[in-house]
Amino acid sequence: MRHAETVTFGGSALDRAGEIRSNPEAVRAALADPEARAILFWRGKPLIATARPAHLARLPMDHPALADAGEDIILLGREDGAPRFAYDLSSWQPDNLDEAALGGFLDPSEQRHPALGDDMAFAELRRVMTWLNPRDAELAATGRAMFSWHRSHGFCAACGHRSDMAQAGWQRVCPACKAGHFPRTDPVVIMLITHGNSVLMGRSPGWPEGMYSLLAGFVEPGETLEAAVRREVFEEAGVRVGQVDYLSSQPWPFPASLMFGCAGEALSRDITIDPVEIEDALWVSREDMMEIFAGNHARILPARKGAIAHFLLENWLADRLD
Repeated sequence: MRHAETVTFGGSALDRAGEIRSNPEAVRAALADPEARAILFWRGKPLIATARPAHLARLPMDHPALADAGEDIILLGREDGAPRFAYDLSSWQPDNLDEAALGGFLDPSEQRHPALGDDMAFAELRRVMTWLNPRDAELAATGRAMFSWHRSHGFCAACGHRSDMAQAGWQRVCPACKAGHFPRTDPVVIMLITHGNSVLMGRSPGWPEGMYSLLAGFVEPGETLEAAVRREVFEEAGVRVGQVDYLSSQPWPFPASLMFGCAGEALSRDITIDPVEIEDALWVSREDMMEIFAGNHARILPARKGAIAHFLLENWLADRLD
């Protein structure tokens, strides 16, 4: 697919500086580089400069806001040779914090640190991802996914002892048994399943009213992408799939998935949903999908912009899947 890397979070070609992660002296030199900048996160939310065009904030390494950051720092990479580091301010408690607004399907709340101006805020990445250019999106996705991994993998899977961050944030090492642990990314297939002029859409319980998307599911151990596509579609919708082709991928840091976009040809239109897996599934014609994308459909909302489902459907409508 020629447009594959234009998906959100893709196509930035960030220099990740992997060759210096295991060299403490080189990492210290990068931290002291006058061109180095800090990228801040609070509970997974990146710090955004909200003035249009909105962008990912990059702060000087001596900025007062970093006083509230944790000790663990992650080397994200280099931009034009200048180091970029991620800092986590999750221990900072904003005034008048509305906890109920956090962690929802689409968190609209913003948090402003007192050491920063009103033109900077911590914002939910799913809400702002389409505001960002490819480089900002990759940096934000990487930092969010990495801090999420460190929060959920703080103890050694081999012996249970508390582990320590190493390799400039890209590894955890157990001081007790010396086991090393590396960031985890979960492979997920998301499927553009077509039959003639129609595409298969589904919705999960708890989604906002009118929201439908492409079917998706985790790849199981010992399974190819093609097999996962066929299994997931049959399990969720009872539809048998024949030919499967890979289209595009998207890192999806909510919390740590790699979405493999695939196209599949349905062998029939008969649908039998598994109500445990999904709430509904239906075939949508190309003409109806155009109405959905235009916001004119009476029942179905367009897939969320920025998500690979929207990207695949958009390219299907434009005949750009080759």
